[in-house]
Amino acid sequence: MAKHDHITPKLQAFIGEQPLFFVATAAPQGRVNVSPKGMDSLRVLDPHRVVWLNVTGSGNETAAHLLQTPRMTLMWCAFTGAPNILRVYGTARMIQPPDAEWEELSRLFPPLPKARQVFDLQVELVQTSCGMSVPLLDYRGERDDLNRWATKMPGPALRLFRKKFNTRSIDDFPTGLRQAGEAPLSPENTETMPRPSTPSRPRFAFWRKKEKS
Repeated sequence: MAKHDHITPKLQAFIGEQPLFFVATAAPQGRVNVSPKGMDSLRVLDPHRVVWLNVTGSGNETAAHLLQTPRMTLMWCAFTGAPNILRVYGTARMIQPPDAEWEELSRLFPPLPKARQVFDLQVELVQTSCGMSVPLLDYRGERDDLNRWATKMPGPALRLFRKKFNTRSIDDFPTGLRQAGEAPLSPENTETMPRPSTPSRPRFAFWRKKEKS
């Protein structure tokens, strides 16, 4: 095990080689959240700063937790090559499309449909560990399901989706979600929300429930 107070050039290179990272946050009470992230959505800006872009999904736990405590941990695992686990600990803040920094920071990433937030992490501690129990896995590529789903989602439907699923955490904490240039939501927008093409997709099971009712 090794500890640093910053991300070294060697560790930055390791981060750049990984197609997957994990984000962990927790409020003072309630559930701890851990989320996997991919899609070329993270940048190391300097040895003490990491930013990552978050797209629209069926939850918004990270945002809710940061409103109560800014703690965040990022983790990478080596699934190929030499074993390694890297954890980066720090405090984070959320930037959303209405915020002044959104344009500057969102341009650091490839265009991702319906991107929702940028999280800006100030690094306080970096730790590596052996990772010798992490399995060897072959990377086959990114899934395009979420991008295709988001691309088909019209604006009013997206706002309704976010209002219903992104404004409160699973512990009923507010997420502070803000959106720019939106018309008021109305119940009739529900019918414009597209259904996913794969009926077995669990994250969007609420569509199937609505269709069966």
